[in-house]
Amino acid sequence: MKLVVFGLSVSSAWGNGHATLWRGLIRALGRRGHDVVFFERDAPWYAASRDLDRIEGGTLILYDDWAQILPRMRAELCGCDVAMTTSYCPDAIAARDLAADLGVPRLVYYDLDAPVTLARIAAGERVAYVEGGLAAYDLVLSYTGGPALTALRDQLGARRTAPLYGSVDPAMHAPEAPPGCNGFDLSYLGTYAADRQSALIELLIEPARRAPSRNFLIGGAQYPIEFPWTGNVFFWRHVAPPDHPRFYAAARLTLNVTREAMARDGWCPPGRLFEAAACGVPILSDAWPGLDAFFTPGDEILVARNGDDTLAALALDDAALAAMARRARERVLDQHTAEHRARELEMLLEPAAQAATEAFACGA
Repeated sequence: MKLVVFGLSVSSAWGNGHATLWRGLIRALGRRGHDVVFFERDAPWYAASRDLDRIEGGTLILYDDWAQILPRMRAELCGCDVAMTTSYCPDAIAARDLAADLGVPRLVYYDLDAPVTLARIAAGERVAYVEGGLAAYDLVLSYTGGPALTALRDQLGARRTAPLYGSVDPAMHAPEAPPGCNGFDLSYLGTYAADRQSALIELLIEPARRAPSRNFLIGGAQYPIEFPWTGNVFFWRHVAPPDHPRFYAAARLTLNVTREAMARDGWCPPGRLFEAAACGVPILSDAWPGLDAFFTPGDEILVARNGDDTLAALALDDAALAAMARRARERVLDQHTAEHRARELEMLLEPAAQAATEAFACGA
């Protein structure tokens, strides 16, 4: 199967969670004999922090100008089985229309940010990458399951929807020895987002103030100067994907905080959950509907609703935390790797492969 993707960014993980997911999924699809071509507009903010210039198992094509790259796009789309656009892709609509005009057998849209997409639409915002709705697509995939799938049908006209959740590549995320330092009690890895701020303050900053003898670590990009740092909260700016295992190994426990719209709608497991579990690090997560479909609270993961819950988790002994981390890692390796998602995607796209015939050809 040949899959041509028009996405946000796979070349830079700065400020976006799409890159890590796509890298693992493309590698897995490549190992399974598929051909993936990823078109990415060469945005300056990603170019300045680019940490990948070629995709293992696929082909990365960076472009500055749509008109200049159009002949290459036509060439890649001719004879492909599936053309896919994603959320936040700046050329999603133009790419969809081009693939439709060329007669690509299956048009797919993958929303890696469905709750945010739907919340923006509800607020009356123009959301360019879904402008005109989703009825033109044969299949709409969503990183988020549950009510979001219904909303994509009812509000945006999607004809067929299915979840394709996040995943982890065990080759990139595995247990690592703690760095040679005193270490941290609790870490948090994530790009700054205003709609995570209140939960991050409640679950990490306030406990840090109440436990001045403990050390805390935050990693990520775009944190503002006015962020309420305390003396025992340390900062690691833009943790590149190859450094994630080392980041997780630096703390006894790592925190997950979900974006507001995603936490409200639920069924949207952040990729950081799977990464941390694969790295063998105990996880403390905020609460959201559907969490128990991915991890068993109290057995594989801890749940915090307030700062008291954070402090209680930090008071657990190392043996209890290590046992929980082992169970979470086993769950992830059994159900949530990039290989699992590649197989799921194959099953969802199988009709496209059957529909593609040797007679299929593109117009000039």
